[in-house]
Amino acid sequence: MTDMNTPMATARLMDSPNWLYLLREFDALYRYGSAGGSPAIRGHRKRVRDRLSAAMAKNPDVLQTGGDSKPVIAHFPRALDLGERGAMQGMARALREVRDELTWEYGYEKLSKALAQKYAYCEVLGPKGPVQCDTLILGFVLFAPNTTYPQHSHLDIEESYISVAGAWSENNAAVFAPGSLILNRSGDEHRITTGDRDPCLLAYAWCGPEDRLASPNMKLTATRRARRNA
Repeated sequence: MTDMNTPMATARLMDSPNWLYLLREFDALYRYGSAGGSPAIRGHRKRVRDRLSAAMAKNPDVLQTGGDSKPVIAHFPRALDLGERGAMQGMARALREVRDELTWEYGYEKLSKALAQKYAYCEVLGPKGPVQCDTLILGFVLFAPNTTYPQHSHLDIEESYISVAGAWSENNAAVFAPGSLILNRSGDEHRITTGDRDPCLLAYAWCGPEDRLASPNMKLTATRRARRNA
């Protein structure tokens, strides 16, 4: 007997043009975007596109995952509109075509009520994504205006963000516009803040060992006060 909560395979990737076109947008970002002279970013770009190419060549299953939502999705139409007007219009348009099939998550066992209203992410390719892959995770993270995403890091996972829409800052170092790529290597602590007028939509890629991608154990970094009281 089939468990009604278990995602069901509906097609293969090559028979699912909306998902195929979305992944091709990711491929174009990591294949043709500039590394800005950084060997680390150049190497990361190559790892992402090599793993993505290998995954697509296998013509993986596309699962029907149910399309769970979160409060921040009220800002998703505005984020897509902004993306379609700017440098990332191809990605924004491809994402719009699968918007009703996305499953939005928090990823943390404990999350403040305030952040639960202003943040969520969706995996599109990966162990838990609609497009199945064990060696790479691709997805999107959405922030409401005026959001602070607290300090955190990822053990054994190399992560990049590419701006799709909205302005944001990481570690208060700079303001990043659509098309910008930021690389966080394993263990790098990072904190994200967003502008106060519009939502921010970021595409992301995770590279790492298969067991870590399957169970990333996402945790927010304890505040200084919490560490002192531990």
